[in-house]
Amino acid sequence: MSSHHVVRDLQEPALIIANGEACSETLLGELLEWSPYVVVLDGAIHRVLPLQIKVDVLLGDFDRNEIPLEEVKKQQDSIEIVYAPDQNKTDLEKAIDFLIEKGHKAVNIIWATGKRADHTLGNITGIVRYKNQITITLLDDYSVIYQLPRLPAVFSKWYTKATPISLIPIGTVSGITTENLVYNLVDESLQLGYRIGTSNEVENDGIIRIAYESGDLLMLECRD
Repeated sequence: MSSHHVVRDLQEPALIIANGEACSETLLGELLEWSPYVVVLDGAIHRVLPLQIKVDVLLGDFDRNEIPLEEVKKQQDSIEIVYAPDQNKTDLEKAIDFLIEKGHKAVNIIWATGKRADHTLGNITGIVRYKNQITITLLDDYSVIYQLPRLPAVFSKWYTKATPISLIPIGTVSGITTENLVYNLVDESLQLGYRIGTSNEVENDGIIRIAYESGDLLMLECRD
């Protein structure tokens, strides 16, 4: 059975390769290990083709880059080309919408940070609007970024002591309480631009817990 006809588990994260700063081959390799459903955005295909990975979908408005679609099809014989001309959405948003429509429950996104600050900021903050539709994780060589669930759900995860943890509110987030961080919050608020929770760290080896009542709170696991 060829890999082109593998029935993929929609619970397993798909992979979107955006068109920002490339990540290391190691990270890319780790994310490709489970043969995820791979969506490449527009001009990134120029950089993806030489990597010789199996691409399922090329999606974009194809407005700026001369993408030789026939050449792409020759190299990726079962690729689906999705023309998405909506100028009110970014290619990344269109790709997330596409995966939601296909029934995917989770997606990892790479090459979505670095290079242009406007794209990076938009890509990071934009994930919150999909919170009830699909689980999104943005990754690069230095960071893992995802949204934390709000109460009644409580986020808990095991970390080693001194792991850097940053909490970034999108807008205002209130009623935040944390456990096992060096600087714990007790029913406090964070507001983007005024008070954010960068450069905190895990106090002791073990579970940290984070709960909040309202707003949209991002977790950033970052390393230098």
